[in-house]
Amino acid sequence: MKWEGQEQSDNVEDRRGEGGGGSSFGARHIGIGSVVIALLAGWLFGINPLTVLGLLDGGGSAVQTQTRTPAPAQRPPAGDREAAFVSVVLRDTEQVWGQVFQAAGSRYEDPKLVLFRGSTPTACGTGQSAMGPFYCPGDRKVYLDLDFFDTLARRLGAPGQFAQAYVIAHEVGHHVQNLLGITNKVDALRVHETATQANAVSVRVELQADCLAGVWANHSQQGKGWLEQGDIESALNAAAQIGDDTLQRDAGASVRPETFTHGTSAQRVAWFRRGLDSGSVKQCNTFEATRP
Repeated sequence: MKWEGQEQSDNVEDRRGEGGGGSSFGARHIGIGSVVIALLAGWLFGINPLTVLGLLDGGGSAVQTQTRTPAPAQRPPAGDREAAFVSVVLRDTEQVWGQVFQAAGSRYEDPKLVLFRGSTPTACGTGQSAMGPFYCPGDRKVYLDLDFFDTLARRLGAPGQFAQAYVIAHEVGHHVQNLLGITNKVDALRVHETATQANAVSVRVELQADCLAGVWANHSQQGKGWLEQGDIESALNAAAQIGDDTLQRDAGASVRPETFTHGTSAQRVAWFRRGLDSGSVKQCNTFEATRP
């Protein structure tokens, strides 16, 4: 992925120098990376990883508790290669979604992306790095501990820079859902649903974010031509490695579709590929698909 020298975003906040603290994570967040804490729970305590995922992503109840106020936003330091990569990818999502929204007669509002270590306060409660990357609708920010990329490569078997870019684009996809009003509609539905029904809706939410990540990749490649041989395959592999069925098998648990919250590996790959091949948001309506 030829990203060096590309324009960087001004919307990256660096909190990595701050200490942790605050409450346990409470209010709803949306993310690709809750798999990490789920896997750890499965390995260490014998807990079904998808049970943990259901609790983290809205399948269980949680109490919102008070959090500390973050320090004033800081830019990443010059020469930080990992932060520069994130800034480049974020800037490209801003440009792509700005054009897509403009073409539809609307205006895209850029999200902030917060780099942190350990824990950090958010409008959704205290975010923990063990949860992996996530998007908080309450403050319209993506949260990322860069150590997750090492976990993605070594523990989850998904190396490659475009795999990392896919992770960022997936979280930005949740921001797009928020701007389109999908997040609020989905949260309203959950109030009247059983845990199994809520999980099924969560699967459609996550698969749509995968598809939107594919839409971004389509437009990004058309605009920059910066993808190299193997890049698309690395993103597809990342989507496959974090499928609910694969995570359950890797954690030594039986596969239980009723507990899925993110979709199977095959579903995640298919919806990312659908967005990638079409470049059309209209192709990402997972909620009307008979089988996502």
